[in-house]
Amino acid sequence: MAKVLLLNGSCNKEGCTYTALREVAFSLEKEGVETEIFQLGGDAVRDCIGCRACAKLGKCVFGDDLVNQFVDKAKTADGFVFGSPVYYAHPSGRILSFLDRAFYSGKSAFAGKPGASVVSARRAGTTASVDVLNKYFSINRMPMVSSNYWNMVHGNTPDEVRQDLEGLQIMRGIGQNMAWLIRCIEAGKAAGIACPVPEEKIGTNFIR
Repeated sequence: MAKVLLLNGSCNKEGCTYTALREVAFSLEKEGVETEIFQLGGDAVRDCIGCRACAKLGKCVFGDDLVNQFVDKAKTADGFVFGSPVYYAHPSGRILSFLDRAFYSGKSAFAGKPGASVVSARRAGTTASVDVLNKYFSINRMPMVSSNYWNMVHGNTPDEVRQDLEGLQIMRGIGQNMAWLIRCIEAGKAAGIACPVPEEKIGTNFIR
């Protein structure tokens, strides 16, 4: 059975972002896809310092271990949904620090698999936040999953989010489209269509 890993980048375990992710998960489960919501929680998440120790160790060197747990789960997942509240027209700092480390240390666990970003806001800053999260997909050859509008819900409380009927419909559309794309990828592999093998990375630096 296919599985999608959903990341809750909010400190609030069952707040607005969780409510949005739960609606996506409900839609995925209805399509026969297993789901798991991974909670970042309220503990501090340190940022990546570019030490490159992960290239030697095969995992992030820092000992909070949440990142390594997530990457281990990502290896067997077929798709991803990253969810964040909007802070100052931007995703939460914690999810960005977390994803920087996860992608730097475990990018192969995500490559070629579909991803979607989901944000929740009281009012504004949503499209800018979605754009930031989508950068993780585009740098790692991940097909991006859309719905019938931008991937966002509005509300200051979970109850208010549940009143955002259009937002909830968007979340369900993400689940439907994610399940469809995963099935398409599976069918392609069964027909002998493999994921493209990228060229060796070229790094061009213009500063001498």
